[in-house]
Amino acid sequence: MPAFQGAIFDVDGVLVDSPHEKAWRESLRELMEGEWSDIRDRTTWSPEAFTSQVYQEEMSGKPRLSGARAALEYFHVPNDDARLAVYAQRKQEMVVRLIEAGDFTAYPDALRFIIAVKDAGIRVAAASSSRNAKLLLRKIRLDTFAQEQGITSASLRPGLTLLDFFDVDVSGRDFAHGKPDPEMFLTAARELGVAPERAMVMEDAAAGVEAAKAGYMAAIGIARADDADLLAEAGADIVVTTLDEVDLTAVGDGRLERTAS
Repeated sequence: MPAFQGAIFDVDGVLVDSPHEKAWRESLRELMEGEWSDIRDRTTWSPEAFTSQVYQEEMSGKPRLSGARAALEYFHVPNDDARLAVYAQRKQEMVVRLIEAGDFTAYPDALRFIIAVKDAGIRVAAASSSRNAKLLLRKIRLDTFAQEQGITSASLRPGLTLLDFFDVDVSGRDFAHGKPDPEMFLTAARELGVAPERAMVMEDAAAGVEAAKAGYMAAIGIARADDADLLAEAGADIVVTTLDEVDLTAVGDGRLERTAS
């Protein structure tokens, strides 16, 4: 039996280059240039000010309402409680349109990694704050990807989607506490039948890394947005820019290490 018995994956930014950041940015732009234009000069918002760094530091990994609140507070939008639901709903409508239009891609390194992990006998779970995670995962054909990559695996079958591949999926549930609280990850480990100390978490957001460590789990930080320092400061056991850099032999021995360059 492998030392790690469970692998828990965030979705946005780990498995999928999702349109969430774009939806948060563009829906706020629409509001600021439209129905909220009267308060624009009282805020610090501008199209250029909503950077990827702002998204990563303030919003990434958080539930929708928490993300909306974080953005409005960051840009000093007045009466944010009154505007919170409007912004969150506008973002949700936009992200669904973008997903349905196929405005996202799966990260090949992550798909290779999850297949290898499951082939090593490690059970896998999806754990995302996003209620749109299932919609994204259902659109990714893992069997087609494996065929294109020349990957053979006993865990793959014709028609298999990435959603089907998971043993457990706790994405989009109403948890009492969002990340950085470990509740979501602890629930995923429990449903996998794995002790937290035998689970590793793949995260691209500092709040997610903090949640994993608060739950006594190992954490791999994936710096896809030039935010390696943030992930390291959050407590990630290792930080990589791609999951291809993770030493799979070491994982099998219960260690998180980078491959030799």
